[in-house]
Amino acid sequence: MTQIINGKAIAAQLKESVKKAVDEMEYKPALAVILVGDDPASHVYVRNKIKACEHVGIRSIEKRLPQNTNDEEVEAIIKELNDNPDIHGILLQLPLPEGLDSDYLIQLIRADKDVDGLNLRNVGSLVAGMDGLVPCTPEGSLILIRSVINDLSGLHAVVIGRSLLFGKPMAQLLLRENCTVTMAHSRTKNLAEICRQADILVVAVGREKMVKADWIKKGACVIDVGINRMENGKLCGDVDFEMAKEVAGYITPVPGGVGPMTIACLMENTLKAMKQSNETS
Repeated sequence: MTQIINGKAIAAQLKESVKKAVDEMEYKPALAVILVGDDPASHVYVRNKIKACEHVGIRSIEKRLPQNTNDEEVEAIIKELNDNPDIHGILLQLPLPEGLDSDYLIQLIRADKDVDGLNLRNVGSLVAGMDGLVPCTPEGSLILIRSVINDLSGLHAVVIGRSLLFGKPMAQLLLRENCTVTMAHSRTKNLAEICRQADILVVAVGREKMVKADWIKKGACVIDVGINRMENGKLCGDVDFEMAKEVAGYITPVPGGVGPMTIACLMENTLKAMKQSNETS
């Protein structure tokens, strides 16, 4: 029988763990979120992150900038936050409005405050197997996988998607767990056949119900990172959930799977960033 992986419950446990650690601190961690523009989804995401901070006891600072903000103005905010010892984590909410250079601006965030794990120093640390801040969504996805599979060693993992934000760090995290990893993407040939070989299938492409039940190996663990809005207004993932759950051994729903883990891991990263700053100060 297929087990639906309850991301909400696992995220709640992680947040409670962070809350317990923060409650014991006299000086609380602080997260600064930079929000540029009017994208409704970004405003919802930031609101949820601020709410999570309040729940676990992390101080939050929100820097809102208008749609017509230029690179220099965002750069000035990042520099101010980098130089502020009372700020432990900095998050630049993506996507940025058209015309802003997100790649350039992300790299301006100090690596030790980069709670999104996108600074090249953190990227390099992940590849090298060294300690650093890891992107929240891949980290959350790995926690979900490990909640149902104790030993990942030797399993074949297929990751569909090769973005720096998710696909590449996800593959590195699975390699750390001694998986054999195949990375697939839009130009991969025989994609369905490759997916059928996966003990662990992680999908992050942003295409509504792209992965069908006959792409999935019986008993596989399926992690659906996609979030798409259908014509009827409801949300769905990149996996055809209703059909796939008849084949998979474990599967995440959308919503209620990976999404809650992203915010929980952001709280954990902010706590980790503060601990690391205390160790080096």
